[in-house]
Formats: sequence, structure tokens, C-alpha cells
Amino acid sequence: MKIIDEKKIIGILEKTKNASWDNFEKIIEKAKKIKSLDLEEVGVLVNISDEKLIKKMQEAAHEIKMAIYGPRLVLFAPLYISSFCVNDCAYCGFHQRNKAPRKKLSLNEVKKQVEILEDMGHKRLLLEFGEDPEKNSIDYVIDVIKTIYSVKKERGAIRRVNINIAATSVENYKKLKEAGIGTYQLFQETYHRPTYEKLHSGPKADYDRQITAMDRAFAGGIDDLGIGVLFGLYDWRFEVLSLVAHADYMEKNFGVGPHTISVPRFRPAPTVDFKAEHEVSDKDFLKLITILRLAVPYTGMIMSTRESPKIRRRAFEIGISQTSAGSRTTPGGYNQKKEEELAQFNLSDHRTLDETVYDICNLGYLPSFCTACYRSGRTGDEFMKYAKAGTIQNFCQPNAISTFMEYLMDYASPETREVGEKVIRQQMKNINSAEVRTNLENRLEKIRKGERDLYF
Repeated sequence: MKIIDEKKIIGILEKTKNASWDNFEKIIEKAKKIKSLDLEEVGVLVNISDEKLIKKMQEAAHEIKMAIYGPRLVLFAPLYISSFCVNDCAYCGFHQRNKAPRKKLSLNEVKKQVEILEDMGHKRLLLEFGEDPEKNSIDYVIDVIKTIYSVKKERGAIRRVNINIAATSVENYKKLKEAGIGTYQLFQETYHRPTYEKLHSGPKADYDRQITAMDRAFAGGIDDLGIGVLFGLYDWRFEVLSLVAHADYMEKNFGVGPHTISVPRFRPAPTVDFKAEHEVSDKDFLKLITILRLAVPYTGMIMSTRESPKIRRRAFEIGISQTSAGSRTTPGGYNQKKEEELAQFNLSDHRTLDETVYDICNLGYLPSFCTACYRSGRTGDEFMKYAKAGTIQNFCQPNAISTFMEYLMDYASPETREVGEKVIRQQMKNINSAEVRTNLENRLEKIRKGERDLYF
């Protein structure tokens, strides 16, 4: 099965330009039943420009997100390990043309970064490495993962390590699986082959190596897989249909679709002179998030601190279920006062984790530091089984509440703790099962007395 058929996607975008009102209504009603959309249905939504219809789409996306994920927002931090890279990608601050000194963390430096992140309250990390077979070998990557899991402080530990490394072999993916990673993420950057080949130089310039990476990762035993594109490199409409096509391919060939879809937009970086020819406006950006939530309802959607607090707040309403907070995009960045010249990209949200948590609570959402599904074997098809049945909230909601209570007890400022406890009291009322609610109340009392890592 071909993953991306460019001619087909372009044809659908043209064919669906003038869809009827009845067709639009049928698509929205189908989406509300938590059913994945096909490419032509996505094409119809992509071509909608009427503000009233876009509002209906956003209302439906909010309804779907709440039905599957509820008010939870899972929080994580990226940890940049090495800026050594053999590629010269036009849009990336790690490109070969950047002559700023490169940095690769020693295992002791990794430990110190993790301690800082644990002292913030983080429980899950996303590791980032530049592609360099010698400097960033798979053995080094594995040693970093083991080091992170070994760092235990009185109040905290990293419970889940997700990872983003360059496309590699089945054998290397097996090693990542054995090391205990959570989700493996790799973005196609752009699914448009001519644009991809124009913007990349080095091993990453191999479009087919990149797009088939998920096949090899799955063959290596990793069933939690995350895809995405860098919006701004090519027409966002084409990219959205391509993401849905890739998700459909994974569903049909692996028996499970992507665990996450990420939606980064191009952001400038020091020494990067690339100008986005297909810049995505805030309006279109929110629209594409809406469409992806409607089209691939069960998939977690990730937003980073590339985006401003204002955009992030709106995106949480219409589809985003995971977000980074308090981020740095340079190796060793968490003990630096400001970003160095060798940053992968510039940030738009510079708030601390505590400030972000406070804001999320005031929006009425529930911050979550949960990692229970991975450690309980609810990954891949097992996770999707619960998600599609609508029963995943029986695990996720109480686990979100208990991990948030840990954060409030151990790390939160007095202001955040006050508003956070109000959120917990409100969310406890939303747990329908009396048995689950009673068990959770007992666990919260144990957490108040000092016990940690209690999960369903």
C-alpha cells in the first residue's frame, strides 16, 4: 500500500472545493459519532472558508476531544541531548552551516538536566538528538535513556521517556524498545516530495527512508508511534490530507494508528535564513488542528512552546491533548539563563511549568503528569481498544487527578496549589463510578501523607 499518493491528494483538494451544505453536515455528524474521516471528507473540511461553518467544526472538535480525553492536558518537557548533526536542513538551527560550537551532554550532564526537570515537577520527557551516527550512536542514546530512568530524587523521578531520533534500522528500534521508551516520534516535516528534497541535505534527504521509519519501528516492537509535519514548509491543506493518509496507512498495516500527531509551525532560529513560502496564519493553524481532531479522533495531539500562550489556550479547546511547558531547545538549556546561539528554534511561550499549570487550571482544564498506560501495558492496540470504547477515561481521569495532586503537594506555588485543588474537587464530581471515586479519594489521602506513584 502506497503511503502518500500526491496526485490523488491534489485531485481531492480540487474535487472538494465546492461541497454542498448537506455533505458538510453529514461529515460533521459522522465525526461526532467518533468515526475517522476519509480523505474526501477531510478535503471538504479543508476547503471550507465560511466562518459559521468553521465555528461548527470547532464546536464538534471540542465535543469529540472532551468525549475521548475529557478536560485533561498531559504535560511534558523536551530534553535536547546533542546538537551534533550531519544534515543541513534549511529550517533547522542544528544545520551544518551553523558554525556555533556543538554540544553533546555527558551522562553526568544528562543527570543534572534531569534533576532540574524533576525539581520543576516533570514526569515525562521527550528526548531530542541531532543525527550523527558517530557522536549520537544508538549505544549513546540507550545510555542516556538508562541514565534518565536512574535519576531518583526524594520528590520525583522521570516515569516515561519518549524519543525523537533520526530514522534508523529495525535492530536499533528493538534496542529502543528494550530500553523502555514510551512513544517514538518522527516527523515527515513535509509530505510533498519535491519540497522535502529541496529543503534537506545529508542522510535525511532520503524521503523514502523518512516516511518508512514507522514501518521499521513497528517491526522493532514499538507500537506507540507519533507522526507530524512542520507546517509552513508546504501548503497546509496538502499536509493535513497527507497526515490523515499516513494515519490510515498505519491503521491498515499495523492494526493501530498513530498514538500522537504533532502540529509544529515553522519558527525562526539563530543562523536560519529560511523564509517560509507557505506561512500558516493563526486562523488556518487553528482550523487545521480542528480538522485533524475531527478526522483522527482517537489520536493524541501535541503542541509545543513554539506557539504563544494565546494560541495554545485556543488550541486546547479544539483538539490539543498534550503540551510541553517550561521548554528549552538547546543541550544543557535548563541551567542556562537564556537560549544560546545553537537553538533548534525560537520559543513563543517562555512561561515556567508552574505558570503554565496555573493558566491551565484557570481555563478549567486538568493538568496531568500521568504515565500509567505505558507502565500498565496499555499501549498501541491495547490503548486504542479502550479509547474507541470510550472507557479510557476510567483510567486517565483518576490518574490525571492523582498525578496532579502529587504536583500540587511537591512543586506548586501557593497560588497554583489553591486553584489546582479547586480543579481537583470539581473533577472528582465528574467521575461517574462510585467505586473509582472512592478508590481515588483513598489514594489522594495517601498522597497527602507522602505516598507517591499510585495509579489505576
